[in-house]
Amino acid sequence: MYKIAVIPGDGTGPEVVREGLRVLEAVSQKRNFKYEAIEYDLGAERYLRTGEVLPDSIIQELRQCNAIFLGAIGHPDVKPGILEKGLLLKIRFDFEQYINLRPVRLYPGVDCPLKDKGPDDIDFVVVRENNEGLYAGIGGFLKKGTPDEVATQEMINTRHGVERCVRYAFEYTRKRGKRKKLLLCAKTNVLTYAHDLWWRVFNEVGEEYKDVTREYAHVDATCMWMVKNPEWFDVIVTCNMFGDIITDLGAMIQGGMGVAAGGNINPNGVSMFEPIGGSAPKYTGKNVINPIAAILACAMMLEQLGEEEAAKSIEESVINVIKNKLKGVDAGKMGYSTTEVGNFIAEGVK
Repeated sequence: MYKIAVIPGDGTGPEVVREGLRVLEAVSQKRNFKYEAIEYDLGAERYLRTGEVLPDSIIQELRQCNAIFLGAIGHPDVKPGILEKGLLLKIRFDFEQYINLRPVRLYPGVDCPLKDKGPDDIDFVVVRENNEGLYAGIGGFLKKGTPDEVATQEMINTRHGVERCVRYAFEYTRKRGKRKKLLLCAKTNVLTYAHDLWWRVFNEVGEEYKDVTREYAHVDATCMWMVKNPEWFDVIVTCNMFGDIITDLGAMIQGGMGVAAGGNINPNGVSMFEPIGGSAPKYTGKNVINPIAAILACAMMLEQLGEEEAAKSIEESVINVIKNKLKGVDAGKMGYSTTEVGNFIAEGVK
């Protein structure tokens, strides 16, 4: 019995979560496992109503769950940073979800903005450090609001944090078993302290993984090659800020936010899974948003829980529906409603 904490969140989050849970129910019946979905009222509406973002009592309840399934957070009536720091980042940090895992895969039938690139060319994974870097929030203001204002934000990199991320990336590359190439994306020529640490740890840990080929590229070159030759990549490991940036580029070359899912992983604890497209408030309630990213997030969740065959069957159904049913993967351009797409994938799983 798996206990799944469900946070539908804001905007279109509840709509895509609904379809993710529909597919989860279908695959649980097919693969004979049980789960309990526990829904939590967290997000903009709760904050606007009560002033609360994430009460300590709920954090304690989340610790008793096996995984967290998040829809989206973000609302035009809430100042930027309140929900992101108070909910999303707080869960990532408090639960030590030190890996952000982002598969970048172009599925057959999905249009790619890159000329002459197809599914065989775009199939790699980004392993992003998720608890340190600029996102640690170390910094502040001096003379705020004056002409002499100073604003600082420090990039924090610890040997412990870097090594556990790099080691996870090597293990993942080995387990993935494709090209067995791990590329470090950094900026060693400018960030000569922080990324010297990444470089040394990458090579020291890499000596334990002789079967994995090590490669390196500066972040700007990584972006260039992701557009020009995405087929070069197998697994990329990188710091928090760079990972945040290149994974959105990855989402575009795999066809868009509608098919981009991610996991915030604690390999030995509670992990959280989500579509990466955000709350998309302009589509709220229209039943036109693509639920596939949320459904694939469910598949990632099941894989992390050890239900690998269930995860595989969801992805196979997604591929079949994209290839044989949908006209596109962008909101309002699928040829079907959010609900219909969820139904198609659930029926395919059955």
